[in-house]
Amino acid sequence: MAALEAWRAQSCWFCEVAAATTMEATSREAAPAKSSASGPNAPPALFELCGRAVSAHMGVLESGVWALPGPILQSILPLLNIYYLERIEETALKKGLSTQAIWRRLWDELMKTRPSSLESVTCWRAKFMEAFFSHVLRGTIDVSSDRRLCDQRFSPLLHSSRHVRQLTICNMLQGATELVAEPNRRVLETLASSLHTLKFRHPLFSDVAAQQSLRQLLHQLIHHGAVNQVSLYNWPVPESAFFILILTMSAGFWQPGPGGSPCRLCGEASRGRAPSRDEGSLLLGSRRPRRDAAERCAAALMATRRKSEAKQMPRAAPTARVTRRSTQESLTAGGTDPKRELYPPATSHEAPGTKRPPSTPATTSFASASSSTSSFKRAPASSAPQPKPLKRFKRAAGKKGARTRQGSGAESEDLYDFVFIVAGEKEDGEEMEIGEVACGALDGSDPSCLGLPALEASQRFRSISTLELFTVPLSMEAALTLCHLLSSWVSLESLTLSYNGLGSNIFRLLDSLRALSGQAGCRLRALHLSDLFSPLPILELTRAIVRALPLLRVLSIRVDHPSQRDNPAVPGNAGPPSHIVGDEEIPENCLEQLEMGFPRGAQPAPLLCSVLKASGSLQQLSLDSATFASPQDFGLVLQTLKEYNLALKRLSFHDMNLADCQSEVLFLLQNLTLQEITFSFCRLFEKRPAQFLPEMVAAMKGNSTLKGLRLPGNRLGNAGLLALADVFSEDSSSSLCQLDISSNCIKPDGLLEFAKRLERWGRGAFGHLRLFQNWLDQDAVTAREAIRRLRATCHVVSDSWDSSQAFADYVSTM
Repeated sequence: MAALEAWRAQSCWFCEVAAATTMEATSREAAPAKSSASGPNAPPALFELCGRAVSAHMGVLESGVWALPGPILQSILPLLNIYYLERIEETALKKGLSTQAIWRRLWDELMKTRPSSLESVTCWRAKFMEAFFSHVLRGTIDVSSDRRLCDQRFSPLLHSSRHVRQLTICNMLQGATELVAEPNRRVLETLASSLHTLKFRHPLFSDVAAQQSLRQLLHQLIHHGAVNQVSLYNWPVPESAFFILILTMSAGFWQPGPGGSPCRLCGEASRGRAPSRDEGSLLLGSRRPRRDAAERCAAALMATRRKSEAKQMPRAAPTARVTRRSTQESLTAGGTDPKRELYPPATSHEAPGTKRPPSTPATTSFASASSSTSSFKRAPASSAPQPKPLKRFKRAAGKKGARTRQGSGAESEDLYDFVFIVAGEKEDGEEMEIGEVACGALDGSDPSCLGLPALEASQRFRSISTLELFTVPLSMEAALTLCHLLSSWVSLESLTLSYNGLGSNIFRLLDSLRALSGQAGCRLRALHLSDLFSPLPILELTRAIVRALPLLRVLSIRVDHPSQRDNPAVPGNAGPPSHIVGDEEIPENCLEQLEMGFPRGAQPAPLLCSVLKASGSLQQLSLDSATFASPQDFGLVLQTLKEYNLALKRLSFHDMNLADCQSEVLFLLQNLTLQEITFSFCRLFEKRPAQFLPEMVAAMKGNSTLKGLRLPGNRLGNAGLLALADVFSEDSSSSLCQLDISSNCIKPDGLLEFAKRLERWGRGAFGHLRLFQNWLDQDAVTAREAIRRLRATCHVVSDSWDSSQAFADYVSTM
């Protein structure tokens, strides 16, 4: 009785407060209510009027509304704006109420986008608030346009910031300046504790102020925050200074920008530091003028050439020690024209067939140079290990003109300077070795001689654990910076380099990864590498990576086109460094997952077998577009898997012609250690289907460990599907619970007969059945009946696909 009296009291309180606060609103809506009878324009009910009034006065009534009984509160929730709906979430859950449906409706009505079918939304409130934060930050949504978004008592950015787990910065760094502004200090502090992933999409050229704001933002979110992943997408022409800033900050290095005040979160340590150098000295070393990126890369090419020449010439005497000035004089006396060294000759560095630019005076070259903050276009990615001459992009609109250097003496001095830049400033007359200049420039042992960040004066903070670069072409400067940072980036756990045009820089990357692997506390466990070309064949590259990173657990590597080393007839096809590619056996590694995408051409099976033999812990293997010289080579790979990879659970083949490897496929299906096998677009049933299908079914019926079989794109057809149904017969010991028969030219009548056979054998639910892109639209009624019957035994996943697009497949199976 006491509980009933309390419920009545709360109900009376609600009605009294609502009536008292809505007398004016009710009187305004009474006139139109009398003139309309019923239907869609009928006046709102009294309860709805009271609910709207309570929603409008939640600033006063919030605590009372929280105490309302569940049935009343459930009707009020849809009338609240997003701020009070978010605040009342915990109370609603305690009363057994869910707000997920309300947030989903808000998403559909306000965001007006449909989530991806691959995305599984677990919390619509968090998804809505995260998207709402991004729209408000970019100014793409007007909060005053809808009463559910507008409330003067709340800050949209501050209220939604605690739900943001992923933030995307696009184009001209929109939002970065707003976040570091003083009015949004609490917003940034909240983001620092909630944000985990920071993404950059389609970055464009930015001004100094925007980069300074980004510097502060990265410092707060990474160094003093919880961001552990930075991803860059689709940056066709990376701006060198901008890109290097993101890399160094992600790696945990921090220096306040020019004129920037010390970070208040760094404490007394930052306030006691000496004033930081400007961006130019950060890139080039102390007290050096800023150089154009092309000039610095030209210096790299010159140093590379000198090293190659030094290797070809026998050294009869110890390395001579000379001064800077005498070195320049000796180079000039020896016939080396520093003005012409900007374009190395084709015999040493240019790829075959490359048109050499005409020699031009140094004044023209230097006058057209731009500052280090402008980008230059990297030469197209080549499979040759030698670097190509670099081409420069035009300066972006709005940038100042290039500097013009006066006098041939100044030009010679400038060229001489940036060739011999070293980590620390050296006074004139100080001695140095020629070998140190040449070798240090190539091997990256002295990064500052190539214009890499001078990080010794920077403060070190926490760094991210995941770095992803998707379609970001890396210039020589950017690639060297990345390699320089990777060599000591011990907190990095996952690295993704996708279509970055590394070219011969892959050798520097391997050296850096080897150095990182030798660091105490190295955490790198996942590497994803893909590119159009590679100077190494993919299997040799895989062997080099496994040797460099023996503790790696996940390796995904893809090369779309063959390297020049796959064609020995190509002139000037030099081999890679001997310490990277060798014939010695690969030491045992910790690989658990290996994914490889091959270019066209037959692959040497022994090289792949050597990797598999060293990977005793391998649990998942995926081969995409692999081609072997003969079925015997493919059988050798499978035999190696059976003997050396006893922990293998998942095996996947995609886009491979296995029509002549039917005996090898049967060998796989009889393997009692595999739990999941995928044959995707492998042309399995192209030859001898009438004989091969029964053999395949018999092998599967005797395999009690296989749980999943995926056969998309193999033209199974109705006859093959009905033969496959025998796997689930009463005399079968198969425990198959996942079957994928997508894109297999299956018609509705065949699917219906398949369902009837499963019913006849009384087989219980076996899990998931995938039916994407089959010819089920030819008879919609029969298809629906077949799917209805199948759902009694398994979970069916299908789609509405227009089979008329598959006319070519239909003709080929007639």
